[in-house]
Amino acid sequence: MKYRFLSLLIAVLLEPSVVGFAQTYKPAFDPSHLKGPATGKLTQLLVLGGPHLYELASSFKVDELKPLLDRLAAWKPGVITIEALPGLECDFMRHYPDRYGDAIKTYCWDPAPALAATGLNVPAATAEAERLLAHWPAKPTAAQRRHLAAVLLASGDQASALVQWLRLPEAERHSGEGLDATLVARLNNRITTQSENLLLAAPLAARLGLERVYPVDDHLADSVSMGDEKAYGAAITKAWDNPATDKRKAIDKALHAKLDSPDGLLDLYRAYNTPAAEMLVFKSDLGAALNESSPQQFGRKYVGFWEARNLRMASNIRDVLAAQPGVRALVIVGASHKGYLEAYLNQMHDVQIVDTEKVLH
Repeated sequence: MKYRFLSLLIAVLLEPSVVGFAQTYKPAFDPSHLKGPATGKLTQLLVLGGPHLYELASSFKVDELKPLLDRLAAWKPGVITIEALPGLECDFMRHYPDRYGDAIKTYCWDPAPALAATGLNVPAATAEAERLLAHWPAKPTAAQRRHLAAVLLASGDQASALVQWLRLPEAERHSGEGLDATLVARLNNRITTQSENLLLAAPLAARLGLERVYPVDDHLADSVSMGDEKAYGAAITKAWDNPATDKRKAIDKALHAKLDSPDGLLDLYRAYNTPAAEMLVFKSDLGAALNESSPQQFGRKYVGFWEARNLRMASNIRDVLAAQPGVRALVIVGASHKGYLEAYLNQMHDVQIVDTEKVLH
């Protein structure tokens, strides 16, 4: 009994110290300080944060992307990843419509027309695309490119199918080898669709002689219930109503007003890829939500969802990089992801984050 009392007394006396340690403890092990290998090239990673092009005015012209495309092409990435859901994830989510119904409707293209044309479902098409690319010839024929485009569409990867389409001479962009009239029309439509995945990433990949891009987005965290959705939406909207958000809106308004100038869109990307912009995004969005005061802690639930999504995106990117050590990789995402992806991927032992500002100037 005496020893039990002493143990409890020691625990009570130590409790403030334990709490203090919990508040100040910082792990000594930091992978970002343990870079390697001792010989060979680090993998270079350039994270380009930007607007979603569909949000720009309808007066947007493809030519406005040229200065940005030229600078990215001069950097010569060997891998390009995009903020799009992999076909396999969409296929998985379709098995759980109650969880992911909204995400499927918003982010997943239904590859049913490609299944009808090729006979390949998403898993089979994904495996076939990987097999084809693993044995891809140095000088593929037009028929091989059309076939690969059809298979990629069946796998749910529209952007990579467009890369193959753009690498074909215009006279060879016709049906055959699994592409029917419906799929040809879709690919032709994708050429002009106002999306950074289709107007920026795919043409850049084709210009650089790459065979595909890599979708690395993730929406599995969308299954997390926030409880009262109406109250959740009101709480987050209230948190977003802050001086940092007002400042972001004013900056955006000024940048958008100059989009029709020769370097207007490039200047917008330059502005979005500064350390100051990353911190402003945090203060207006996640930082504000973190301190949201509802009893249901809606803000912290939102922050958890966002962190989970970015961690999974970082994991998907890491998976791509692991297959090609020492490559130069370009990650094209919405600006709100940039700071998180750079921070997470900087923890990888053989990954070096490249200063996007220097590449764009």
